[in-house]
Amino acid sequence: MAYMSKDNVNSTLTRMRAFIREAISDNEADFTVGPIDRALRLLALPMMLEMAMEAVFAVVDIAFVSRLGTNAIAAVGLTEALITVLYALAIGLGMGLTAMISRRIGAKDPVAAAYVMGQAIWVGAVISLVVATLGIIYAADLLRMMGASDAVVMEGKGFTGMLLGGNASILFLFLLNAGFRGAGDAPVALRSLTLANGINILLDPCLIFGLGPFPELGVTGAAVATTIGRGIGVAYLLWYLMAGKGRLQFQVGNLAISPELIVRMIRISLGGIGQFLIATSSWIAIIRVVALYGSAPIAAYTIAIRLVEFVFLPAWGLGNAAATLVGQNLGAARPDRAEKSVWTASRYNVIFMTVVGGTFVIFAPWIVGLFTDDPEIVDYGVDCLRITGLGYPAYAVGMIVIQALNGAGDTRTPSVLNFIVFWLTQIPLAYWLATGIGLGPNGVFMAIVISESFLTILAVLVFRRGKWRTQQV
Repeated sequence: MAYMSKDNVNSTLTRMRAFIREAISDNEADFTVGPIDRALRLLALPMMLEMAMEAVFAVVDIAFVSRLGTNAIAAVGLTEALITVLYALAIGLGMGLTAMISRRIGAKDPVAAAYVMGQAIWVGAVISLVVATLGIIYAADLLRMMGASDAVVMEGKGFTGMLLGGNASILFLFLLNAGFRGAGDAPVALRSLTLANGINILLDPCLIFGLGPFPELGVTGAAVATTIGRGIGVAYLLWYLMAGKGRLQFQVGNLAISPELIVRMIRISLGGIGQFLIATSSWIAIIRVVALYGSAPIAAYTIAIRLVEFVFLPAWGLGNAAATLVGQNLGAARPDRAEKSVWTASRYNVIFMTVVGGTFVIFAPWIVGLFTDDPEIVDYGVDCLRITGLGYPAYAVGMIVIQALNGAGDTRTPSVLNFIVFWLTQIPLAYWLATGIGLGPNGVFMAIVISESFLTILAVLVFRRGKWRTQQV
């Protein structure tokens, strides 16, 4: 009996290893047929790992920067609040790109999908040039606008200028990866971020602390390392794309400008950009409320949110898998399969986020203590992790459903929901709880839990109405 049990275990492990190899390697799986669980896992595994790699950027940077002191941490936190506006543009455009490419791949039209990717490259080039110019010129002013003290501005302006000046590495990493995900080539995106992260991890301590022959750049070194790492990741993606590999079968001719496609992409992406601009402007307002209580709460919030991102991004990867399945199955005229994919992904995400949320609640002091030994920062950071961790099961469903709507090309509805939840609910509630009844930063953390849970309820109600099934892209 024991011998049979050992054989069964070995057989299971062999099947798991074979599946993992298939999921993270280039494959020709058709995600519009076959078992939904298998299709979801094949897409979700590399997408979740990809998003985990994205989260590693944030955690690695703050782990090293935290050793430079409170002002350096605050500079990173304030800059990240600014960079989220760029993320909104990148992710919003990526939503439109994923919806359009996945629909065409599902309809078995890879040539049309490749032309969509070509237009995205031109749109990204124009945006990155504008952002770089403004970011380099106004880095210090932007930090002051965010409420930074003179000391924080002096220490952090180089970091801000470098990240904004090199924003093309951020924008194109998001944009190209969104296109590959929509096509079903998720392992490509995973490899690009693994490469980018490896370089960032190696360069971060060298450029921050001046190890060996490298100059000591302080907090600015973190931005230089990140930009170089992301830039090399983008170079890999462009090489893969131009070589005509994967489902897109891209050719140089696909770069021919098509005003009609660009207009359609922008139209679909506007809802995605809008929903993230609403969410990220709310983020800026939230951190401004936290800033009322000094640099320590900002530093604590920065550390805690980086840790939260480490969880949210892999979970968001599962949402990306659901979005791809929705788009491709709508393209294949199989809306019922698309809907079933969403509820299956939601169940998986609830399990994952409940476990992680419980871990944060229980081990918050130890986790925050890994990044700082300042008792004031630790206290605020622990409160943030514990309070926000209570809402993880609700967030889990909401992020999947929202991504499913985006994958269908219905980016306008989530934008409206974000306006209701973040601007009309979260911002005033955070300010009132923090200042009106004297809860301070903890009131801000509570407002986040309440508003995100409200978003989940609204998203599920809207999704069940089913209008996304007839969305045209």
